Amino acid sequence: MDWFTAPGYWLGRLVFQRALAGVYVFAFVGAALQFRALIGAHGMLPVPRYVRYVPFRHAPSLFQLRYSDGLFAGCAWAGAALSAALVLGAGDLVPLGAAMGMWAVLWLLYLSIVNVGQTWYSFGWESLLLEVGFLAVFLGNARAGPPVLVLWLLRWVLFRVEFGAGLIKMRGDACWRRLTCLYYHHETQPMPGPLSWFFHHLPKPLHRVECAANHVTQLAVPVLLFTPQPVASYAAGIMVATQLWLVFSGNFAWLNWITITVALSAVDFTGLAGPPPAAASRGAPVWYVVLVCAVTVLVLVLSRHPVANMISRRQVMNRSFDSLHLVNTYGAFGTVGRIRDEVVVEGTSDRVPLENGDWREYGFKGKPGELRRMPRQFAPYHLRLDWLMWFAALSPGYARDWFGPFVERLLAGDRDTLRLLRHNPFPDAPPRFVRARLYRYRFTTWRELRETGAWWHRRPLREYMPPTRLAGAADSEPE
Repeated sequence: MDWFTAPGYWLGRLVFQRALAGVYVFAFVGAALQFRALIGAHGMLPVPRYVRYVPFRHAPSLFQLRYSDGLFAGCAWAGAALSAALVLGAGDLVPLGAAMGMWAVLWLLYLSIVNVGQTWYSFGWESLLLEVGFLAVFLGNARAGPPVLVLWLLRWVLFRVEFGAGLIKMRGDACWRRLTCLYYHHETQPMPGPLSWFFHHLPKPLHRVECAANHVTQLAVPVLLFTPQPVASYAAGIMVATQLWLVFSGNFAWLNWITITVALSAVDFTGLAGPPPAAASRGAPVWYVVLVCAVTVLVLVLSRHPVANMISRRQVMNRSFDSLHLVNTYGAFGTVGRIRDEVVVEGTSDRVPLENGDWREYGFKGKPGELRRMPRQFAPYHLRLDWLMWFAALSPGYARDWFGPFVERLLAGDRDTLRLLRHNPFPDAPPRFVRARLYRYRFTTWRELRETGAWWHRRPLREYMPPTRLAGAADSEPE
């Protein structure tokens, strides 16, 4: 069955699988370290409460059958360990069926997490990891040649990621058509990185070049993925370079890294790899051929909804059309903010919460807060609370379900919640009151940075949440 495999892509498959397993490591470790405060049994949006109201068919998950924090932690750490083993090449040391089983377990475990993760797992890169992870199950291992159909399906994913993002920009904010969006984006993006300040201060003509290059990369280059080599490799290389530019300019969890991973699957490494191993040139088992063909038909059938969405004038971003996240639609920054507002959370131990009382600010790991603190690099690790705080600043409606429980846990001194923060200003005892205020942030100028050492400037706008205390706390305190 020479038509079924492409032995020359054996090195490309190896690179793709190792990189994808690395992304899985970050996803599972992040879940293990953050879930208790976010979705644990006593978290802000507890899984047990969620699964009581959402049926299995709408959110298939192992945790629909049984949930405990210990079980969740075990699944997350098991996923991290299995991912690390695949990074080290464990999938090539076992029979083909066993390797497929290992990738299937990863996909099932992460699907179980995403489908009960609620708001905390509503990002497009969750679905992207699941879609790509599902295809990885059928990509085989060193004991069989890379199946051509799956390689084409991976290019189909990459095309939708890039082309969908390009369309949503052209249909969305007018600044993309005017080539001015990057006048603002580096400053207003969800979580700036250590170089974002410098990117923001690039000359405006260069920002316009950035915008134009983005349109070319997302609207023209993806079509070249379906052309013969070496053109397809050049197209993938351009996408990799563009994604690395985004890696340096901001923190987008693993979105850029998984896009790079999928792009690498389209690169022809034949010139570097030499002849394929003998095992990769052998014919594929009949059951494997049948299974891959069936999956290909399934993906093509499920693609009708994403395609209809892409060509629609009412295109939406980051939507799953099936509960297994098999084929999804993607996009990013259809609208770019011109200003940056931040929610600043403060507490006080004063008995009376006066406006000018002893209010102390909580520090977050990634979101802007302290003015002299240079933004840090966290991606591909995903700081979920920090990301949701960016949405909370856009509108209180985005935080309606979780912000109140978050404040309650600060007032209770919940250790799991405090571990999500960089700085707790009340190390000995929790505060009596917590409040939140909205500030307008902007990057400082070159002159301001030299004179003050501050990366940010801010000014107060209004109250976001009035001083709040735990219910019944006043009755329990001595006079």
